[in-house]
Amino acid sequence: MTRLSPLETLYRLERGPALPVPAELAALYGRLDLPAHAGRPYVLGNFVSSLDGVAALEAGSSFSISGNLAQDQAVMGLLRAIADAVIVGAGTLRSVPKHRWTPAAIYPPLAAAYQDLRAALGKPAAPLQVIVSAQGTLDLSLPVFQSGEAPALIVTTVVGAARLSGQVLPDWVHLMAVEGEGQISADAILHAVEQARACQIILSEGGPALMGTFLAERKLDELFLTLAPQVAGRDASSNRPGFAAGVRFVPDHPLWGTLVDARRAGSYLFLRYAFADADKK
Repeated sequence: MTRLSPLETLYRLERGPALPVPAELAALYGRLDLPAHAGRPYVLGNFVSSLDGVAALEAGSSFSISGNLAQDQAVMGLLRAIADAVIVGAGTLRSVPKHRWTPAAIYPPLAAAYQDLRAALGKPAAPLQVIVSAQGTLDLSLPVFQSGEAPALIVTTVVGAARLSGQVLPDWVHLMAVEGEGQISADAILHAVEQARACQIILSEGGPALMGTFLAERKLDELFLTLAPQVAGRDASSNRPGFAAGVRFVPDHPLWGTLVDARRAGSYLFLRYAFADADKK
């Protein structure tokens, strides 16, 4: 059993029926619901940001923006537990090469509760782990591909598939090549994921370039954002993007979210924003 202090609910809009969250998870997080989304996957994003908007540090940095807050990890596990697929970019994989994108991998003390939730939702034991790499520059010896803890899907281009063609994929890892040679669109990623597994809920954990693509194409329904109480700072020598990189919305195409949930753990805020103009097709 976990002894985490529960999140304090500051604000919440009830937007649909409550999910069957087991008692241990409900004691930590409270009610979790999603609006109706019949006929299509509902796409969630999850990110942590510093007070000054830094969501990713330089490549190779092991410093955690969240400070490895246990409640943040537990909420990440909760979102993975309700997801049919978890999408990450190749840069995110390189930043945490030993990770697996399963609920238990991010917060092991709640592994049993996460499994109970998946069972109650009628989902397979683990979400599909989706790795997006346009160039196909992936190390297939990493645990996400070799552990067998969860099925994996590599979404790449024809060029990337050719680069990976000389390597042997385990039976639980599949590769799907999409048209084009540059950045892979969010629409193409979602189409590939739905071909690989029937999905009701898809979770994107970034990085910033991938999240920017989903936002630009209006494919993100909601963003779960943890605001960490620290100032990261930037200088001329650092590349420290926010959670959306490679795109610009303001002033020509402003993108506004609606706050639908706010919770607190100490000085950390757990915010949830809905995007009403997300593409419903």
